[in-house]
Amino acid sequence: MIAFVSGPVAALAPDTAVIEVGGIGMAVQCAPNTLATLRIGEPAKLATSLVVREDSLTLYGFADDDERQVFELLQTASGVGPRLAQAMLAVHSPDGLRMAVATGDEKALISVPGIGKKGAQKLLIELKDRLGAPVGPAAARPATATGPASWREQLHAALIGLGYAPREAEDAVAAVTPQAEAAAEPNVGALLRAALQTLNRAR
Repeated sequence: MIAFVSGPVAALAPDTAVIEVGGIGMAVQCAPNTLATLRIGEPAKLATSLVVREDSLTLYGFADDDERQVFELLQTASGVGPRLAQAMLAVHSPDGLRMAVATGDEKALISVPGIGKKGAQKLLIELKDRLGAPVGPAAARPATATGPASWREQLHAALIGLGYAPREAEDAVAAVTPQAEAAAEPNVGALLRAALQTLNRAR
């Protein structure tokens, strides 16, 4: 298992970071909130989880070991693959998910794209004894669904992480706001792709 990768950031994309390790570029799938902390040319260290399929090897990257551990635990629930587990961590912190499961907060899980009411109920049952109790600051506050301010902040931070100027990021966020407000639950990944398209057209 590849536990982590460390090295300069060679490239960033809407859902991937390329980290140079010993002269080799390692493509790592990351959530927008993780990508937002990275800068091209600067050193980075990401905890990783390697997902092996018959036709692919995919490396998923996380800000720390706790995130990686929760990512792997989430996949022990039926119907949860790596992409859905990553989406859950894009919307909630590890302790946010622990709190949601510990308190039976169905709405917090439904706020994740790809999880409906029945799926949330099933996950609450399956994950109850697996994630454990919150261990950080999130233990002091209830888990809440991602609101408008949250998606804006995540999207703005992700664009800054991709190298855009603050003003460009603000304009791109404004451009996709109608799309976000039309959705029941804004999908930051989809909004990031749409924002990048508007920025490319503007250049």
